[in-house]
Amino acid sequence: MRILLLGEYSNVHNTLAKGLRALGHEVTVASDGDSWKDYPRDIDLKREPGQRLQFLWRLLKALPCMRGYDVVQLINPMFLELKAERIMPIYRYLRKNNKKVVMGSFGMDYYWVSVNSDFRPLRYSDFNFADKPRTDIEAQRYRDDWIGTPKQTLNETIAVDCDGIAACLYEYWATYNEVHTTCPDGLQVRDKMRFIPLPIVLPEIYHTSFYGGPLKLFAGISRGRSAYKGTDIMLSAAKALKEKYPDRLELRIAEGVPFDEYQRMMDGSDAILDQLYSYTPSMNSLLAMSKGIIVIGGGEPENYDILGEKELRPIINVQPNEKSVYDELEQLILHPERISELKRQSVEYIRRHHDYIKVAEQYVRFYSKL
Repeated sequence: MRILLLGEYSNVHNTLAKGLRALGHEVTVASDGDSWKDYPRDIDLKREPGQRLQFLWRLLKALPCMRGYDVVQLINPMFLELKAERIMPIYRYLRKNNKKVVMGSFGMDYYWVSVNSDFRPLRYSDFNFADKPRTDIEAQRYRDDWIGTPKQTLNETIAVDCDGIAACLYEYWATYNEVHTTCPDGLQVRDKMRFIPLPIVLPEIYHTSFYGGPLKLFAGISRGRSAYKGTDIMLSAAKALKEKYPDRLELRIAEGVPFDEYQRMMDGSDAILDQLYSYTPSMNSLLAMSKGIIVIGGGEPENYDILGEKELRPIINVQPNEKSVYDELEQLILHPERISELKRQSVEYIRRHHDYIKVAEQYVRFYSKL
């Protein structure tokens, strides 16, 4: 198949492209590299500040290269750095000039915001704690950005019109399961959806043994999203434990660095703090696990259930509050005998469920059935 992967979040499309190419498919990745993270791509769609006309010119030149594909997969309804109103005609162009279009449920979109704000199918999320909506500034900003705006219209239009929807996390799958909108062919939006895990390339070198010394704990801070992702709360717990156990905990922090530098800073860590409000590990967490690094973050039972995993439990699951993070991290510090086994399980978990070739095979089966 000829496949166009349009847009990028956290290296998902670049990694998926590697798996699809290994299976013999012709794949093009067109993206902005996920902004400052600067992931690899074949067609560069990065928009520099103050260069609107230059960006539009490069986009117009690139559009003829986005025709004639068997499948076009969009990372998100907002797959370009343009206003939603300007993305709509580009979507129509892609729809007209390619065979099938798949929309990714890989992150922020209208349904993620509205369903979790109003119906709350999850015990907690970026937008709710149990039956109460989150009221922090960032959560409200996303509501204002997506609800009752052209972004909502764009998302709803593509969801109804596209051939399939790929959800990469349990949370996104559960959210789209609440969408009962009927499409022209009689299917509901949720009927188009398929859960497919995130793809990871296992490194040649990883470490599953712990030889003593301080626990090396790593935390990455996304620019402007610390409170939204709960990193501020997790770091507060870690810093308190650093004061309590100065010789038993080593804390490393990376903020707003390119992907290659981020990986180098992560290497050699024993554990990572990531995604306080998540049920499941994200690309960042999964990359760490592939290196034999223990994730302290989202590892709810639903995550293992949707994967059919009955044995491994490598993730130290925390609830969305500082006390839970503090308690779980303190237990790891006080019981270092657990570390090597959790590291071993982390690598095996990636090998079983997130190997980029296995994930690419699932995508091929999904595309073939559209």
